[in-house]
Amino acid sequence: MTIKKDTALPKIDVAVPIESTTETLAPLKLKERFRKFLPVVVDVETAGFNAQTDALLEIACIPVLLNEQGVFYPGEAFNAHIEPFEGANLEPSALAFTGIDPNNPLRKAIAEDEKTALRRIFKGLKEVRRIEDCRQCVLIGHNAHFDLAFLNAAVLRTNNKSHNPFHNFSVFDTVTLSALAFGQTVLARACKAAGLDFDGNDAHSALYDTQKTAELFCYILNNYPMLANAMHSEPEITETATDNSK
Repeated sequence: MTIKKDTALPKIDVAVPIESTTETLAPLKLKERFRKFLPVVVDVETAGFNAQTDALLEIACIPVLLNEQGVFYPGEAFNAHIEPFEGANLEPSALAFTGIDPNNPLRKAIAEDEKTALRRIFKGLKEVRRIEDCRQCVLIGHNAHFDLAFLNAAVLRTNNKSHNPFHNFSVFDTVTLSALAFGQTVLARACKAAGLDFDGNDAHSALYDTQKTAELFCYILNNYPMLANAMHSEPEITETATDNSK
C-alpha cells in the first residue's frame, strides 16, 4: 500500500461553547476592590536617603476614591511642611535637588513638627477610611518603599504607632504599574505616556508629586481592566495582626 506524505488529515470541527450573559453587574465599592484597603498615594521630600538619620521635610497624602460609575479619582489632599527633627542630617546635595531650604522664613512660618503633622494627617485619613468602611490604608507611591521607610521611621520617632493607619509593609508601586502599562518607570515619562500634564518645574514638591502619582494611578486603574478571573469569591480568611498582606 502506498501512503502519500502530503495526504491531509480529516478536518474536525469542534464546537466551543461561548458564555454570554445579559446581566449587568453593579460597580464594585472601594472596600470590595482592594479587600477593604483604602489606597492612599504618598510622597515625601527628604534631606537624604537614610530614613533613620535624614530629615523628613515634606509629606503629602491623597486617598484614591471610587465614584458610583466605577471610576477612580483622587480625593482631598492632606499635606505638611515639616521641621527637621532634632539632630537630623541635612544632606546638601539632597537639599539642592529638591530646592527646599529648611531655614527659609516663609517655610518656617508654616512648618509643623513631625508629631503634630502626622497626627493631623492620620486623623484626616482615618475619617476617609471610616466613610469608605475600609480597615486599613495601603501606601501607593512611585518607588513606594522609599516613602514608606521615611513614614515608618517618623512614626516610630514620634510615638505615633497607634495612630498610624497604614499597613506596615504592603504597598502598591506605580513604578511597576507604569512599566506594565507603558513600558516607563520615570514618573514624568509615565504621565506623558498617559496623556497627563507634568511640569518639571513643580516636581520635587511632595504635594505636586502626590497629585501626579494619584492621577497616574487612577488612569491606569480606569483604563486597564482586571483579568477575567479577578474578584472570584473565596471564603474569608482571618488574618493575623502581624501579617495581613496575603
